[in-house]
Amino acid sequence: MTAAFVPQIALYRNWLAERRGLSFASYEDMRQWSVRDLDGFWRSIWDYYDLQSPRPFQTVIAERKMPGAVWFPGAQVNYARQVFRHVEAADAAGLPAIVSSGEDGELRQTSWPELRRKAAALALHLMEKGVEPGDRVAAYLPNIPETIIGFLASASIGAVWSVCAPDMAAPAVIDRFKQIEPKVLIACDAVTYAGRRHDRRDVVAELRRSLPTVEHVILHSETGAVAAPDALLAAITARAGAAIDAFEPMWLPFDHPLWIVYSSGTTGLPKPIVHGHGGIIIVVLALLGLHNDIGCSYHPNSFGERYHWYSSTGWIMWNSQVGGLLGGTTCCIFDGSPGGAKDKPDWATLWRFVAQSKATFFGAGAAFFASCAKAEIDLAAAGDLSRLRCLGSTGSPLSADTQAWFNARLAGLSKINGSKAQADIWWANISGGTDFAGAFIGGNRELPQTPGAMQCRLLGAAVEAFSEQGRPVTDEVGELVCTEPMPSMPLYFWNDKDGARYRASYFETYPDNFDGSGRGPVWRHGDWLKVNPDGSCIIYGRSDATINRHGLRMGTSELYSAIEALPEVLDSLVVDLEYLGRDSYMPLFVVLREGTALDAGMQAKINKAIEAGLSRRFLPNEIFAVAEIPRTLSGKKQELPIKKLLLGQPVEKVINKEAMANPGCLDWYLAFARDHLARGAA
Repeated sequence: MTAAFVPQIALYRNWLAERRGLSFASYEDMRQWSVRDLDGFWRSIWDYYDLQSPRPFQTVIAERKMPGAVWFPGAQVNYARQVFRHVEAADAAGLPAIVSSGEDGELRQTSWPELRRKAAALALHLMEKGVEPGDRVAAYLPNIPETIIGFLASASIGAVWSVCAPDMAAPAVIDRFKQIEPKVLIACDAVTYAGRRHDRRDVVAELRRSLPTVEHVILHSETGAVAAPDALLAAITARAGAAIDAFEPMWLPFDHPLWIVYSSGTTGLPKPIVHGHGGIIIVVLALLGLHNDIGCSYHPNSFGERYHWYSSTGWIMWNSQVGGLLGGTTCCIFDGSPGGAKDKPDWATLWRFVAQSKATFFGAGAAFFASCAKAEIDLAAAGDLSRLRCLGSTGSPLSADTQAWFNARLAGLSKINGSKAQADIWWANISGGTDFAGAFIGGNRELPQTPGAMQCRLLGAAVEAFSEQGRPVTDEVGELVCTEPMPSMPLYFWNDKDGARYRASYFETYPDNFDGSGRGPVWRHGDWLKVNPDGSCIIYGRSDATINRHGLRMGTSELYSAIEALPEVLDSLVVDLEYLGRDSYMPLFVVLREGTALDAGMQAKINKAIEAGLSRRFLPNEIFAVAEIPRTLSGKKQELPIKKLLLGQPVEKVINKEAMANPGCLDWYLAFARDHLARGAA
């Protein structure tokens, strides 16, 4: 397959002209229609992708407000049912549902009928164990086909899925799962990462002890070494029979909860965000199809499409990767380190998988591409990459230098392999979030590309850059906001009975009638955005204090809980300086007990506490001993002001000394900021 096929967004635009009588002079004109006429746009997506419901919906959007918009009332859907619509046609075309591999390099394929049979077998098993619609199924699993099977089985019967990656330590997993009170736990007993086999039996045992609502544990085991599991996943999914063959996913209300994902702020436990079946289906189809240009694998226009986005199960891009199945696309998944072992780095690992799996679309975090460029990898040595026609990036800003490095290498490779697509490779750079499991800004295969910029705001995404006065600005950096609802925005946060935490997370900055115009609340996303005059966009990093390490977000409060449990650490503050494609730099400042030195042993102890409480992914770049942590009069740590200082903003604009409890400590941080900025300039 080459990039010669008609872009998906062009097919949709032609459909609008033929079926709706709509034509637009430019993409931006079409986007403006999509955010003004929410009913017309989202109805068109429903019809274009031929979504099905046993009974008609009453209207597209019952109340146009945020939060609380009700979409497609009366409609019934099921995520798994939408996936399994493709089984017969895709299998008849000889195409697999999943192509998977790990660090062993062995390629495996899961057929569409096998995917359906295994999911049905597990769904029936869950029903036998008393799982009912609305019950939670929690998973502690890596990025393997069994995890997708577990998710589809759960969705089939209306259970609510939630997964954590097995590189997360037990305390972080428990902080998430204990909030949602799961009935079933599906877990692995070991995982391989960076050349090492990591035993997870003790973590599974701790999860079982700490989650009293769990009635049934299903083990994914490659060793069979765990004593007395309730059931083995392999044994369940090996079953066959008439009941399994006849099983069909149940019809559910459009807003029935599908999964719970977690996004961390600077205080409290991780936020358990609930998304609905229908909202996720319709938004993911539009994102992957129209903007990522990913086609159905058995459709003549995109025959043989294979979609790979490298992710762990702890990142929302795992959910996006699985979403390829909604449109009948073969998904290529890799479990393991993208950069080889720590003592033997190998940044060509994923490129070899892309070649072996015949992936046509390859996405990853921006930090991955930057690491590949720094390592000066040899793409020609990775294997046959001739089918690759598109690269995708997200998680943090992708620098123009990194994008240009790949453009040049792939253009050179195209002269060898004959790929017209790689002569001027198209990048589907996107920016979105766990919060709504989608993207606000992304790609359009028909628009021009500028390295370091994203091509456009997405259809259906009423995104603006707001000034400090809450006004849309162009060609200036402002707060990324969304002024109209989208179907995949959270239904609610779990156990947030009055919605107070949900509103505080996104609508506190711009509440109802914030500008006196009578407009409703506006979603503040927490990113810096510049909308260029040509409609392209640049994301400059987080505008809040949340940690964003290579696309994985973590609340600072979780890191503090891990290290301040150490008796030697009296106080701490961490900031993440990810900004406009620069390397993520995360310094940690600690106040140590008198007589304790920040020597190599103490630093190792702090890092070990972070690894044990969270994950190695959140280890700081450097640790500094300080006399005090700057706090407000109310006692809040001043993370965002210190972050802004280290990004070069003037002190008088970011810190009000009158509101500080300990302004005397500020001189040390000002000196540190000057030194840090001088090092960066050098």
